Amino acid sequence: MAGRSVSLFFLVLAMWSCSSKEEKQPIASRPVVAQLPVGNPEAGKVAFATCQTCHGDVGQGNLQMHAPALVNSDGWYLYRQLMNFHKGIRGYLPEDTLGVQMAAMAKTLKDSMAVADVVAYIKTLPPVTLPAIITGDIKKGERAYQSICGSCHGPGAVGNEAMNAPRLNGVDDWYLKQQIIKFKKSIRGAHAADTYGAQMIPMVASLTDEQVHDVIAYIRSTSPQAAAK
Repeated sequence: MAGRSVSLFFLVLAMWSCSSKEEKQPIASRPVVAQLPVGNPEAGKVAFATCQTCHGDVGQGNLQMHAPALVNSDGWYLYRQLMNFHKGIRGYLPEDTLGVQMAAMAKTLKDSMAVADVVAYIKTLPPVTLPAIITGDIKKGERAYQSICGSCHGPGAVGNEAMNAPRLNGVDDWYLKQQIIKFKKSIRGAHAADTYGAQMIPMVASLTDEQVHDVIAYIRSTSPQAAAK
């Protein structure tokens, strides 16, 4: 009996040791997050000359060019999305006409460091006040936002980097609508490597057009850069 007890003890110990080693190993399915390197804003300013044709000389955006404002967005999110365009994770479907154009422009940046430089320069620019384009019921939008979006994007749509959820309340309202439509149609978030985009598809699937407008109206109302209607 004593011999069996000793054998059982060492068997359990061996199993525990293997389990501990497995727990320390990286999980293969864990998504790789593009971390923002420290960029050089002076180098980024030179590269930004290509961007300002559409996005404006100070990153203020241009509705006529379908180019959103950049300066109000999180730096880490700008970097991730530029890298997604650069890698062909975004803007690879023919029906995503604007995304295809953006992917081509992002590929003019040599590498991830060049992307980081551009982001570093953008973050030196002052925030902008955005014009109101989308109208909706703010109170209804707040209820829908809190039930669908708030757990990730945070109260007041300020974003949550720990949840990989960007700030929304500094984004052009027309651009928010455009992206929600792309998610609803699986034009965005369809690429196998777009882990966080894929999560958005089911989140917005049940929203009606009216609810989309209401949610956007609420998000816009929380922005410190929101212009009076």
